[in-house]
Amino acid sequence: MPFITTADATEIFYKDWGNKDAPVVMFHHGWPLSSDDWDAQMMFFVQKGYRVIAHDRRGHGRSTQSAGGHDMDTYVADVIALTDALDLHDAVHVGHSTGGGEVARYVARAKPGRVKRVALVSAVAPIMVRTDSNPDGVPMDVFDMVREQTATNRSQFYYDFTLPFFGYNREGAEVKEAVRLNWWRQGMMGSALAHTLGIKAFSETDFTDDLKAIAVPTLVLHGEDDQVVPFATTGKMSAEIVNGAKLISYPGFPHGMPATNADRINADLLAFIEG
Repeated sequence: MPFITTADATEIFYKDWGNKDAPVVMFHHGWPLSSDDWDAQMMFFVQKGYRVIAHDRRGHGRSTQSAGGHDMDTYVADVIALTDALDLHDAVHVGHSTGGGEVARYVARAKPGRVKRVALVSAVAPIMVRTDSNPDGVPMDVFDMVREQTATNRSQFYYDFTLPFFGYNREGAEVKEAVRLNWWRQGMMGSALAHTLGIKAFSETDFTDDLKAIAVPTLVLHGEDDQVVPFATTGKMSAEIVNGAKLISYPGFPHGMPATNADRINADLLAFIEG
């Protein structure tokens, strides 16, 4: 399996499918998942002739279960190491949830010519947690509960968490047990320590300055019924902060819409990338 090794000897697993000379779309996954969460998009875009790349964040999936580095700056340093190793240029970077924050910070710090376009999907930016400057954010005690459950009751908590993640707790929802189990499988592949420590990274990191620094075409996609990363205080605000960003919001779509509504998300991403 392909890996790169970072400066602190962490091995980062990645997938690299398609013609090496084709336009690149790189996908960044959410917490506590892996690159497998992008299967529906990677299969779609590789069949459209793109080179598709996705990595497992440190402590997630098949990457090293490192004891340290579970902060956004290190996550982004790992992405820089991977994109440098693969020598990617004019790539489209697509980030979901935590991966959206990772993309925002990476693009703000990337070398000239590395990034062509950006898509933020159900992303945690600009900041999730409630603060004095973000009074409508999610209360800290919610994240404290997630931390406690991840550290002590991870298997059951992850399984239960799939219900709001995919909107399966809504009346009339078609619950797909295999989708829930695939989410659980990805989560349980990773490190309990990494996942617990990483909650601070996705909930407390302020990406406002990163969003302001983005100077390439940007698409923001967000479900209006996102029960995990509330639309009004994240996607809607990010689209207002990024200069010239295009916002598409979806009534009734959940946080996990790249899986539950893959056809629509894929079509909108393709139109943006080829637009």
